[in-house]
Amino acid sequence: MMKNNAAEISFLFPEGKDKALTFSYDDAQVYDRRLVDIFNRYGMKATFHLNSGILDEEGFITGQEVKELYANHEVACHAVTHPFFNELSSGQTVREILNDRCTLENYTGRIVRGFSYPFGEYNDRLVRIAKDLGIVYARTVEDKMNFNLPADFMYWHPTCHHNRVTDEMIEDFTNPPGYRNLALFYIWGHSFEFERENNWKHICHICEALQGRDDVWYATNMEIFEYVTAMRSVVMSADGRILYNPTAEPVWFMSGDNKMCLPAGGSINLHRDCETR
Repeated sequence: MMKNNAAEISFLFPEGKDKALTFSYDDAQVYDRRLVDIFNRYGMKATFHLNSGILDEEGFITGQEVKELYANHEVACHAVTHPFFNELSSGQTVREILNDRCTLENYTGRIVRGFSYPFGEYNDRLVRIAKDLGIVYARTVEDKMNFNLPADFMYWHPTCHHNRVTDEMIEDFTNPPGYRNLALFYIWGHSFEFERENNWKHICHICEALQGRDDVWYATNMEIFEYVTAMRSVVMSADGRILYNPTAEPVWFMSGDNKMCLPAGGSINLHRDCETR
């Protein structure tokens, strides 16, 4: 758990959990239908990054099914046409991202603010433009093979591709060493890979091994972003006694042996409130 020596507190995920699991899948090929069914069956939460300009083409889902198919999950951007962004002008880059957002928001009726880089290709110019267009996080394809939280959500490196998930990794996540901080297991890929490689059993095995755990928060990419952003926004008095949460998101933490929730827009005096527990 994340330590703060001044306040002697450890931040937690919602409901006091110390682990989080999220999935991220790109391209919206028809195999997303089977993958969504698997995630729903095992109680998983995922983010699906869609190319709005490719929807309705052969081999891809239709625009009309986006809202219902991904109802239990997050829909995020992947650009209109899945381009190589390093080859585009700034104007083309703007259109690829902004038009993707607009179309996906029309399909879902939700605000879309997430993104994953097509072909894993990104640069400082793309990041700057994406942020200016309302994107708040963007996933790379650079596996970090750890459970650390991202330092910068616009360079969100996942734990690993689903093909690299092993039973040993699952064991390390579910039974961490005592020094482990908050653990985020971020798995990514493409649904067509399961069909191409005939390994649908692999994702079922991952979900079965990780399902229904009381210590795991099952969340979309956006839910992770919003909570961690709120957690990092907590304001502390100089002596570490008072915590103030300026966000709209409740934040959980441990103070000594007390598991506590800092309400949205609220404050807690650790010295006073912990003594009354």
